[in-house]
Amino acid sequence: MSDAPQTKPRTVITFGTFDVLHVGHIRILKRAAELGDRLVVGVSADALNISKKGRAPVFSQDERLEIVSSLKFVDEVFVEESLELKRDYVEKYSADVLAMGDDWKGRFDFVSDIAEVVYFPRTPSVSTTEVIEHIANNA
Repeated sequence: MSDAPQTKPRTVITFGTFDVLHVGHIRILKRAAELGDRLVVGVSADALNISKKGRAPVFSQDERLEIVSSLKFVDEVFVEESLELKRDYVEKYSADVLAMGDDWKGRFDFVSDIAEVVYFPRTPSVSTTEVIEHIANNA
């Protein structure tokens, strides 16, 4: 037997709608995965997306769960029912790190006593809303 100490896998959690998946989503998920050994992703429920953004997502909740879970660097997905439950989700999944885009900077520092909080810069000139508007305007 090895005398090397056993280290607990480092779990990273992140959240998003992930509607109309684009390179910005891929980059943030990859960077989040690089912070640990296991990446857990909360995909916003359809109802949460409507309350948060005032519109239904293009792809359904089940489709977005399937899309995100198919990415090789994502280990587990779940439905995020409420923004107010971030701390509960961090605890439930035993996350060591909460990673978010810097458009949320400071909003989730309240979990920093139980997990490291990391905010990533957004990918310049890539926005789901802009992609949807571009498609709608050029249809």
